[in-house]
Amino acid sequence: MNTVLNIAHRGASAYCPENTMAAFRRALELGATGIETDVQMTSDGQLVLIHDESLQRTAGSPRLVKDVTLEELRELDAGSWFGPVFAGERIPMLRELLELVKPYEGVQINVELKNSVLPYPGMEKAVIEEIRFQAMGDRIILSSFNHYSLALCKQLAPEIRTGILYMEGLYEPWEYAARIGANALHAYHYAVLPEWVAQAAERCIAYHPWTVNEPAEMKRLLDAGAAGIITDYPDRLGELIKAPNGRR
Repeated sequence: MNTVLNIAHRGASAYCPENTMAAFRRALELGATGIETDVQMTSDGQLVLIHDESLQRTAGSPRLVKDVTLEELRELDAGSWFGPVFAGERIPMLRELLELVKPYEGVQINVELKNSVLPYPGMEKAVIEEIRFQAMGDRIILSSFNHYSLALCKQLAPEIRTGILYMEGLYEPWEYAARIGANALHAYHYAVLPEWVAQAAERCIAYHPWTVNEPAEMKRLLDAGAAGIITDYPDRLGELIKAPNGRR
């Protein structure tokens, strides 16, 4: 039986400030077999890992990511908002995460392109170039709520897997995924039922629901046949996967 991907959402974001190197390292320590993160671009074209378009919530600046240079971004504290022990954490670059994970054979990275609110022209090409530079194409899943962007990624790099992010109500999403060449469905977890997982699996399309933190819901999705689960608590999911009735 295939191993269920234990994907740490923005790193181990229940324990460390999200999308920081501390969160990514902690995810690996807790046994995550995948790390999910969000990529955006600075004004000078650098790929950085942060969820919000604004720097306010996690770095205390009212500016937008797209309006600052990498040097300006690196001056911001991205850890203190979570707790004083994380003071001085910086917003990392995509390259730093790839270099961290590279020695951990088999660990996957889900890179979400955050381009559904603000456009980042050329981001798809830049992300793919960085992935190829690190020779990690077989360990990456590119996802986005911007499905035009995913289609472009597939044109630029057919060898890199893509995952469609969506909320509830997408009719026969496996058919839609096949149409744009996507390999996975990154559905809000309420939009995952066993019969739908089975329909997708018949077309070699995996379900990776998000963001699942309660053990009961994790168990339901494991029983439904999800190929991976995105969670803030990779330790909780890991325990369920290792349980006698879990899916290894």
